[in-house]
Amino acid sequence: MTTDPAAAFAALPDACDILVVGAGPAGSACAIELARVGLDVLLVDQHDFPRDKICGDGLIPDSHAALRRLGVLQEVLACAQPCTHVRAFGPSGLSVDVPGTLAVLPRRELDHILVRAAQRAGARLATPWKLAAMLRDESGRVIGVQLRPAGEAAGEAGAGPGPAPGGAREVGEVREVRARHVVIATGASPQGLVASGLCERREPSAMGLRGYVHHPGLRARIPHLEVAWYRPVKPGYGWVFPCPGDVYNIGVGIIDSRGSSARTVRDLNLREVFDEFVKLHAPARELMNGGTFVSPLKGAPLRTSLKGARVSAPGILVTGEAAGSTYSFTGEGIGKAMETGLLAADALRAAREQGLSEEALGALYAQGLRALKPKFDLYEKGNRVNHHPWLGDLLIRRARKSQRLRNRMAAVLEERATPAQLITLRGLVKLFIE
Repeated sequence: MTTDPAAAFAALPDACDILVVGAGPAGSACAIELARVGLDVLLVDQHDFPRDKICGDGLIPDSHAALRRLGVLQEVLACAQPCTHVRAFGPSGLSVDVPGTLAVLPRRELDHILVRAAQRAGARLATPWKLAAMLRDESGRVIGVQLRPAGEAAGEAGAGPGPAPGGAREVGEVREVRARHVVIATGASPQGLVASGLCERREPSAMGLRGYVHHPGLRARIPHLEVAWYRPVKPGYGWVFPCPGDVYNIGVGIIDSRGSSARTVRDLNLREVFDEFVKLHAPARELMNGGTFVSPLKGAPLRTSLKGARVSAPGILVTGEAAGSTYSFTGEGIGKAMETGLLAADALRAAREQGLSEEALGALYAQGLRALKPKFDLYEKGNRVNHHPWLGDLLIRRARKSQRLRNRMAAVLEERATPAQLITLRGLVKLFIE
């Protein structure tokens, strides 16, 4: 999907019904649903597809449910590495297996599948374009955006602007696209939120660092997802996830959603944290010693707990990780990003069908997010495991002896329960009496 700069400029329309900025899981999910009901949807991203995205790549049950609704679950699973359980490690090195419906697929492939599904549904894709500013009418309502060519198309990296067809414009100039509504799905980077005027917190609430390592000799020993809590990695955890083709996603995540730790995401050197994880976790050490990097370590911010942004204003909705759709504690965000994108689509569709006012549209979308918020709050409570790894050790030790507790942990993974039901005072008391 690499786009010629002049062709990208010529293909960008002047107007549409819905303009979705950001073609990750949230933006693509929103675009798919709205295009299916006949709306003229323009999906914009600053990168050509397929493109890389820093993520753990794990698809847990909530992701499966969203992908099923979008009609692409079987396409995704045909490309993904299936897994039957998560193996959770505590600081002592003890582990417990938690069963679940799981898979791993690099975001480069997953997001490309979702973008193609959006196009099949009728949405138009425009890349590589970057949000520059919002267009507003006299009342302040958003009526569109200004887009600037991204990457080489904008004359960066030594590529100068070239003439557009007919010579009317240059590729490097800003374009305006008007829309009835704009959806911001620009991920954890604050630039899109700042441009929209809806940013309440620029700083990330979490950070992740990951790389891809090829090691054909580990498939028999690591066919599952591994997550490990160690004291030098707090407040966070390390992971090793098997991808297709004997490649492993290995990384660390630091989650400090409340800024309560002495070691905040701004203070930590993630490469040093990663090295500590590899030193302490034997499977990670074996992977790094005998494997070959096929993609270097890269870091990225995360926004968690449905915090950090206003989610609506006249003419605009914010969805996905821009709205903080990643869970604290686990750092899982793919499924929740799609869920919030679908909520935005549901609200926009209802507004169109029922003739809702802008205020009513914003209230309807906010109501959908509020229904999710209690679960996000409970995951934030569960984040105490990342701050206090000994809690994870306690849980793992007890779970090794209790099928009932393992069932409860599986219920958390399947989202039939929350981690706060395990890691609360009442839950800890139960650990000692079960």
